Formats: sequence, structure tokens, C-alpha cells
Amino acid sequence: MPRSEQDSALEGVSQPLTDITIPPTPRPNHEVAAAGAPLDMPLVRETRRPARESGQRGRVVVITGAAAGIGRATALRFAEEGARIAAWDVSDQTASQLESAIKWAGGDCHFQVVDVANAKSVESAAAAVAEKWGRIDVLINNAGIVRDAQLVKWNGGSPASIMSEETWDSVIGVNMKGVFLVTRAVVPYMIKAGGGVILSAASVVGLLGNFGQTNYVASKAGVIGMTRTWARELGKYKIRVNAVAPGFIATDMVRSMPAKVLEAMVAHTPLGRAGTPEDVANTYLWLASDQASFIHGTVISVDGGVVIGT
Repeated sequence: MPRSEQDSALEGVSQPLTDITIPPTPRPNHEVAAAGAPLDMPLVRETRRPARESGQRGRVVVITGAAAGIGRATALRFAEEGARIAAWDVSDQTASQLESAIKWAGGDCHFQVVDVANAKSVESAAAAVAEKWGRIDVLINNAGIVRDAQLVKWNGGSPASIMSEETWDSVIGVNMKGVFLVTRAVVPYMIKAGGGVILSAASVVGLLGNFGQTNYVASKAGVIGMTRTWARELGKYKIRVNAVAPGFIATDMVRSMPAKVLEAMVAHTPLGRAGTPEDVANTYLWLASDQASFIHGTVISVDGGVVIGT
């Protein structure tokens, strides 16, 4: 979660099981002991479903805001599963390092400088991905910015400051219009391919509101609304659409905040710690996998319990 939000975890005390007797399980004909297992080992079925992989090997995954923070962690997590990453970011300052890291992790990478708030930039980038790899399987709308200000800051009978129109427009442009433009550009490729997955970064503040973040909260509430609308529109094309709402996540930007602010954020998180970019990346990976094939039109909070309160 950006800026100004976010003690104890509830402790469960386990009870001894000394007086509980578990009756033996009758041995059905279709069950056998595992080969070479100790005689007292519980019976197992002859046919066991192997552990599932995430299914991302070879898939084409577009990630916006991929150069740092949650976006970078997500790119690396999908790369570990063998995905092909189209890494989009407004800056190419760390492009070479990101490409090397993705390839080292086991994926393939195509880095593109993309301004998600610019329709031509987005459409050109999407076409280049489809031309290079033939399709787009997963889209992760991760790019976002923060420009905090109170709507009206009052002091001594008159406004001391206000949220400017420019401040409003810049955040709405990247965080909400950007999600709209990128999704609009990618969806036709998914329809032609017979399906896909769209995941967007919302925020717990889009659910709860937050002081001094009118623009950011509005943008994230908009992402939630678009997610639910697109789930209705795109499900018939076998395109799943979901959003992830991070809480207090320890990105480099967050770590630069004053210690007192960080302590206050942790104090409002029932699990008593900040989340990591990998916590969010793992959630994206699961939502993109076939294991989440019936999850559609929902918002999953990754917040250590902030939404439910302390």
C-alpha cells in the first residue's frame, strides 16, 4: 500500500491430543500400501494426482511497471516458472539488469519502454509482443504512481493548499486510464487465442479510503470497478479477470519513509509485519494458474489483515 496506512497477531494455543483415540481405517480393495513403505504407514491410493505446476511455462506474460518493486518481483516469479515476459516500463534505466535477471531465473524477456497513459504507445507495444511471440496469455496491470495531497487543507479560515488538477490527472492517467488502455489493447489478442488472464493492481485503500489520497483511492476504486465489469463482459471469451489489493508492502519507495510512519503502518497490520513484493507476486502467479480457473471477477487482498482491522 502506498504511504500513510496500515499488532499483534492472535495466537492460537494447541491442545494436547493424549486422550483422543483414532479408530483404524478399514482397508478398501482399491487401496494398497505404498511400495517399500513401513507397515504402519497409512494406506495410500494406487493412483495419486501429482503436484500441479503453475502452468506458466511458455506462456506470454505482459507486466506493466516491471522495472522495480512488485512489478520486478512478479516478472522474476513468472520467469522461474518458464514464462516469456514482456516487461513494460516508462523508463529503460534498469532494462539490461532486468533482462539478465529474468533470463537467469529461467524465463525469456522482451523489454519495452511504454507509457501506459498513451494509447499509441500501448497499442504499438502490444502489437510488437504479439508479432514476436504470436499471442498474449496473461496481462498484469501493475504500473502505478502516487501524488499525495489533501483535497483542501484548511488553515486559519482559508485554504492553505488544495489538490491540483494536475496532481489529480497524473495519478488517474497512469493508475486508471493506463489500466483501461493496456487492457483494451491486449484483449483482442486474447480473444483470438481463445482465452487469457487479466490481473490488475488495486489497493486496500480502494476498499477503505485513505487520508490525503483522493486521486490514488479514486484510481484504485476505478480498477476494482473495471475488473468486475470486464469479468461480466469477457468471461464468455474464456478470459478471467481479477484484481489484487496489496496492503503495506515493503518496496524501496516504502522503505524510504520515516521510521515513525513505517511503525504506524505495521501497527495497523494484524500480522505485525510489512508484506513483501514476493507476497504479491506469488498471488499473481496463483491467479494466473489453472489452479485458479474458477476465480473470476474478484478482488483478493494481500494485506496481512488490514481490511479486517486490528
